[in-house]
Amino acid sequence: MMHSLKNVMMVVVESLINKFEEDQMRYKEMQRKVKTEPSNSYYADNCSDSDSSFNQSYTFMNQEQLQLLVERLDPTQPKEVRQEAIQTLCSAPPSDILNCESWSTLRKHLSTALSDPDSSFSDKVLKFYSKTFSSSPLNMTRELYTSLAKYLEAYFLAEDNYIPSVSMGIDISNPDIICLLKKMRLLNEYQREVSSFWIRHPEKYMEEIMESTLSLLAVRHNNLSQMACSEFWDPVYFLALVDLKAVWFKKWMHAYYSRTVVLRLLEKKYKSLIIATVEQCTTYLEACESALTGSRMLNIFSTPHNSNKQKNFYTGKELQYIYFVHSLSLLGRLLIYKQGRKLFPIQLKNQKELMTLTDLIIMFTRLIYCSPNCPKPLTVHSGNYSPAGLITDILRVLCDGKECATECLYTNTVIGELLQPLHYLLKGTEVNLSCPETTLTHIADILARIAAADDGLSLLLYGGEKPPATESTSLKGAHVIAQFTKKLLDEDISILSASEMLPVLKGAYIFVCRQMYSTCEGLEVLLPYQLHKSIAEAWKKSSLLSERIPTPIAGVDTVSSVNQESQSCIVLEETLLDDLLNFATTPKGLLLLQNTGTVTECVTFMFNRFMKNLQVSGCEKFGYGVIVSQVAATAPGAAALQNSGFIKALITELWGVLECGRDDVRMTHPRSTPVDPIDRSCQKFFLALINLLSCPAVYELIGDQEIPNKAEYSLREVPTNVVDIIDRLIVVNTEAKIHSLFNYEQSHIFGLRLLNVLCCDLNTLLLLESQYKISEVLLDAQNENVISISETPRQFIIDGLSVERNHILVRISHVGGPTERILPLRVLHKGDDPYPWPMFSSYPLPACYLAEFPRKNHSRKDDDVSKLLSILKNPNKQAGWLENVQRLFCETMQKKPDVISGANLAELIEKIVLHLFEIPSEHYFSSKVYEGTSVSA
Repeated sequence: MMHSLKNVMMVVVESLINKFEEDQMRYKEMQRKVKTEPSNSYYADNCSDSDSSFNQSYTFMNQEQLQLLVERLDPTQPKEVRQEAIQTLCSAPPSDILNCESWSTLRKHLSTALSDPDSSFSDKVLKFYSKTFSSSPLNMTRELYTSLAKYLEAYFLAEDNYIPSVSMGIDISNPDIICLLKKMRLLNEYQREVSSFWIRHPEKYMEEIMESTLSLLAVRHNNLSQMACSEFWDPVYFLALVDLKAVWFKKWMHAYYSRTVVLRLLEKKYKSLIIATVEQCTTYLEACESALTGSRMLNIFSTPHNSNKQKNFYTGKELQYIYFVHSLSLLGRLLIYKQGRKLFPIQLKNQKELMTLTDLIIMFTRLIYCSPNCPKPLTVHSGNYSPAGLITDILRVLCDGKECATECLYTNTVIGELLQPLHYLLKGTEVNLSCPETTLTHIADILARIAAADDGLSLLLYGGEKPPATESTSLKGAHVIAQFTKKLLDEDISILSASEMLPVLKGAYIFVCRQMYSTCEGLEVLLPYQLHKSIAEAWKKSSLLSERIPTPIAGVDTVSSVNQESQSCIVLEETLLDDLLNFATTPKGLLLLQNTGTVTECVTFMFNRFMKNLQVSGCEKFGYGVIVSQVAATAPGAAALQNSGFIKALITELWGVLECGRDDVRMTHPRSTPVDPIDRSCQKFFLALINLLSCPAVYELIGDQEIPNKAEYSLREVPTNVVDIIDRLIVVNTEAKIHSLFNYEQSHIFGLRLLNVLCCDLNTLLLLESQYKISEVLLDAQNENVISISETPRQFIIDGLSVERNHILVRISHVGGPTERILPLRVLHKGDDPYPWPMFSSYPLPACYLAEFPRKNHSRKDDDVSKLLSILKNPNKQAGWLENVQRLFCETMQKKPDVISGANLAELIEKIVLHLFEIPSEHYFSSKVYEGTSVSA
């Protein structure tokens, strides 16, 4: 059957080809007649339906025609024949061309045609390449790509081709250079796009593309002498011209599928490319250092360029810098991945020692110090291409990855190199920096990223490889940063005292310290420097300066009326307030903040940012919600939240969602009845109130304040404080309060759920009970929920409110754990008895809520417990006493957790606390005067 089907298909295909040839001959005959007849435009038919399909862009060809086309493209043929052949080739489907039996010969002819001196002819060949790249699958285009890459490789290897020397620069208006850049641009565009679809094809196709590319880029380093390499431009220079930041390499390294092949090829065959990129960076570093020590700046952009005009000529220095930027981008992408970092160490030319990862990062750091900055007019139009900015971006990305940051940055050597300018400025010695303000800002950015990670923070606080005891003569990074920050705040650094960027530097280095003092261990290390006092003093000084800003006049430009210095003072003031506010992230830091007397101002600043929905920095571990919880844990903090309007705004927004709905949502139908006790739209505010209402905050906000209990409540009357919330949502004991609520049951359940959480704190429960008689209010409400019918027992109406009240009454009436009381569930069951828990409207509690648990007999003795008790009762607490107690306790709890009684645990806690109280180092605030080693010592 297959044989017969094949014969039928052959007959059909043959007939189609014959028909096609007949139609084509008829069309050519018709065209010949049209040319011979006189033209008459009046009778011309311009309708589209009279056109033939042969007038379109595709011309279908059989194998004989393709073979004839290949022969016509032979370089020995006349130019006119080749021109016509290439024109036919561009109009044919690329799939037919690539499936041609003579494709290998055609590919050679196309490569030869790329070198044709006639630019129009080579452009048509490039057009065919481009058309094929965009419309054919990878299994076809890979051969075309590799042929183009091999052609370019042969072009650079040939001695008779035009390749300019270093001293000449490159004139991109030169026809030869234009043609070369077109080919390199076409190659690069395919490099960028191919990574999106090569995963659907065999890996060998991808490897062919990669190897041909790397072979092209390594041609100079592998095949020419050092003299030739230094005299002429490599292919990578031209690739950098069309793809400055190596986007092609970034895309190739993005997916594991392709990254593995690239790194394997670089490791086994093309490691010279990595060596060349590093050598380019070292060469640029040497040029920058020599220019800096020679009291002259290395001018990369030697002549100002108008961005509105096309730049036609690049000098040798500019091309070297373009290659440097391309190399930086390639190395930065390589260091992100583990296998890429394994390519190091490498052996550079004219250097005896291997270059390790640490050496490479140190080289990057030195480049930040001595490299010139990109001129401002250039950066406005072309983006940030300054070396310091590019390297900072690379190090910032490395900091974001835990593994690469540990291998590259978290070492004492790298930290010491980053802190070297700070050491020099603290000592007052001369430091060679191309631009001190910009350099110090980049260093602060990197240090902030390091301090934001746990491992980086530990390195800055305690050091890395060596234990702290062996490095007593040198300061850790945290101490250097803290001292430098204090000097910045005091404006005690002469080289920076008159700088316009001093406010920016202050904010940058306080932000680094902020990453440290926002943690308990970091605050303990930085506590001797009293940064909270220095920042508070700087804020007061800045606020006084900002008050002198003149009022803007209508019709006058603000920038011209308010000088730049005044605007920077406003920014600095807000930055310092934000830094002070972040002391509140730890309990000890909150106390320090209260000692400065700026709690109210900080909370007001936080409230203003909160209302504007401004995001926190990317280095922050949490947002303002955590800070609100910390601030509200103290009475002064709660008062500041109240005075700033934060609590009022929170309650007002809660009331709008709970009772009125959002004003910005168009209502087309009634709101659906919520299924959950607390609707999803109210959960955010519920959690915010829970975090806000700690015991000190509750006492500060409602202490000695009576509930209004008004006779009438207006529907437009909105609560503004916590007392109003208790009055309107919790103690709903009058008809007026019930009628004032649009969603009575939902709102009252919200209040009862809030009360249920507040009562978990015994102090808050006692305060609410003493002031508002909460239990009596709940019992009265339960009593009103009773159905009394003659000759039948009292029955409670079971609804959401009565279930919530019953749960709260059991919770507040019997204090204890799960083995001492049984809390009733707040859900209903299916069946005849939906709520099996008995309700009550008077004391005492039903007996079913009191748990009965067997008392354990602890009369028997255990050897481990006896050892533990004997140690506790030993009055002579020698060295290691606490460690022995901790070890025995952990062993006992792991092996026999039931043998330790409550009395033993109470005695253990009491002894440990008393012992810790006798140790000065364990005090909350150490009274020991800090005796640190100064940097100038």
